[in-house]
Amino acid sequence: MIAILQVILPIFGLILAGYVGRRSHCLGEAASFELNRFVVWLALPSLLFKATATATWAELWQPGFVISVCVGCVAVFAVTVLLRLRQLRHLADASIDGLSAAYANTGFLGIPLCALVLGDEGLVPAIIATLIVACALFAVGIVLVEISLQQAPSPWRIAARVGLALARNPLVVAPLLGAAWAGAGLALPLALDRFLTLLGGAATPCALVSLGAFLAQPQAGQRSGTAGLVLAKLVLQPAITGLLAYRVFQLPPLWAHAALLLSALPTGTGPFMLASFYGREGGMVARVILLTTVGSLATISLCLYLIAR
Repeated sequence: MIAILQVILPIFGLILAGYVGRRSHCLGEAASFELNRFVVWLALPSLLFKATATATWAELWQPGFVISVCVGCVAVFAVTVLLRLRQLRHLADASIDGLSAAYANTGFLGIPLCALVLGDEGLVPAIIATLIVACALFAVGIVLVEISLQQAPSPWRIAARVGLALARNPLVVAPLLGAAWAGAGLALPLALDRFLTLLGGAATPCALVSLGAFLAQPQAGQRSGTAGLVLAKLVLQPAITGLLAYRVFQLPPLWAHAALLLSALPTGTGPFMLASFYGREGGMVARVILLTTVGSLATISLCLYLIAR
């Protein structure tokens, strides 16, 4: 238990620091937004680029891990969209709710958590999961929202919007460029390596403080169904992913542990950003982010306990 607390407390302590800093007005109203921009555009891309640029193809090619994570995400997303569509009868809102139930916070929480629990080797599965969530799952959500909001949906227009959104996402571009660098067999120059190390080292604390400041902001929303989305994210998704990773594919311990931890993470801010971008009601998503972040303290602790057995 002490070992688990030593892993959990620094992570949630940084989130709490951001929360208290914002609530006490030590951090201004724009703190979460500006810290988030720094992490998304500078710090986290540096970390992702270096990790993939120094990885080998054998480390990245893990089909069992990819299938486990993908099936866990897709199953929860699909079931949530179908159920919410029957209630809301609007594909855009149902799709955003589906993302709320399946979009794990692999970038802000998954990467630092895997690094702390599994060491530097845990960065590779965290990066692969980030690509799955940020590329595949987010792209599916964008496609469904676009289909819902277009009067006469054009496949080419939808594809162009999705492609542009992904091409402008630094969390997608950075690891892909790093993989290309590694594929070319190039070594990182010493100066570039140190630059990426310094900038990437700021990703974890800034991301967690930013998340805490975001959660401290007033959250509003009227739609029901929050509890179902929280249970789907914190219980159903790790159950499906863990079953596949440990029982079906029998992955090596590092990859099985990473799959379980990454699937048990709370909801990331991606669905909220999507709701804001398309002018949908974001209070529901904000509440899910808040509740899953608080609830993940228990689920992640349970996962760490099971891993340590």
